Amino acid sequence: MTAVAVFDTAISRAAAGVPAAFVARHPSGGMLRFDPASWCRDTIAGDEGLLARCDGPTLDIGCGPGRLTAALTGSGHPALGIDVSAEAVRLTRERGAVALRRDVFEPVPGTGRWRHLLLADGNIGIGGDPHRLLARCRELLAPAGRLHVELAPPGVPAWSGIATVRTPAGSASALPWACVPLDVLPVLAETTAMRVIDTWTGAGRWFATLTRR
Repeated sequence: MTAVAVFDTAISRAAAGVPAAFVARHPSGGMLRFDPASWCRDTIAGDEGLLARCDGPTLDIGCGPGRLTAALTGSGHPALGIDVSAEAVRLTRERGAVALRRDVFEPVPGTGRWRHLLLADGNIGIGGDPHRLLARCRELLAPAGRLHVELAPPGVPAWSGIATVRTPAGSASALPWACVPLDVLPVLAETTAMRVIDTWTGAGRWFATLTRR
C-alpha cells in the first residue's frame, strides 16, 4: 500500500466512524500516532490560535478532511486546501470549502502570493524532509506572508526520512515523514532563509509562526 493509499483509507474509515488511528515508526526509534478521527471533527481544541492568525488568503497544506479550510471559509476568509488524498479533498469540498488534489511540491495556485500558510496536525513532516518543505513554503509565501506550523513538544527527538506504517489490516507501508520539535525549529528556519517570529501553546499543542528573512 502506498503512503497516499494509507491516508485515503484511514480518512475514509474515520469519516465512516470506523477506528482508523495508525502509528508511524522511524528506524531511530521515533514514533508518531495519527488520529484521522480527530481530523474529521469540526474543530480540535487549540485550533482557535491558528485560525485567529489567518486574516487573509490562506493555503492549508495537507488539509485532510478540511476542518481548518472550512472554518476559515465560514469566517469569510479566502482559503484553499490541498492534499494528496482524493478522499480528503472530497470531504473538504463536502464541507463547502475549496480544495485541490495536489502535492505541495507540485505547481500550486497563488505561488508567491499567499498571505498565510498552514501546516497543522504535524504536517511539517510532509515528504520526510523539513528543510525542503520549509524552502517550498518560502516560495509559496508573499513577501510579508506568515507560515503557521504545528510542532512536536520541545525535547522530543527530531527525526526525518522513511517511517513504517502498519495499517489496521496489518500490512506495512513506507511513509516519508518527519518529526520536528519546537526547540529545533529556529535552526531549521535559519537554513531556509526564514525566521521564527512567534511561538505559542494551546490545549497541549505547540505552534510557531515564521516569516521570510
